[in-house]
Amino acid sequence: MHYHRLRDLREDHDMTQDELVARLGMHKTTYTNYEQGKREIPFCLVIRLAELYNVSLDYIAGLSNTPAPLRNSNIYSKK
Repeated sequence: MHYHRLRDLREDHDMTQDELVARLGMHKTTYTNYEQGKREIPFCLVIRLAELYNVSLDYIAGLSNTPAPLRNSNIYSKK
């Protein structure tokens, strides 16, 4: 799967790949492969990126065009 928004989000936050991978503590080649769709991105990393960019997982996956995270979306919270 290719996450088209990874590069866009990184650039929208004025980060180079070098800056982002330093922040994430990973190798640049690995991250570049995620952006280019050459390697499947781990779900735990998608979560970290969603938190970093403050967007929903659906937005990163291309399932939504709304970048804002879901509010009060914890289905397990007590009402």
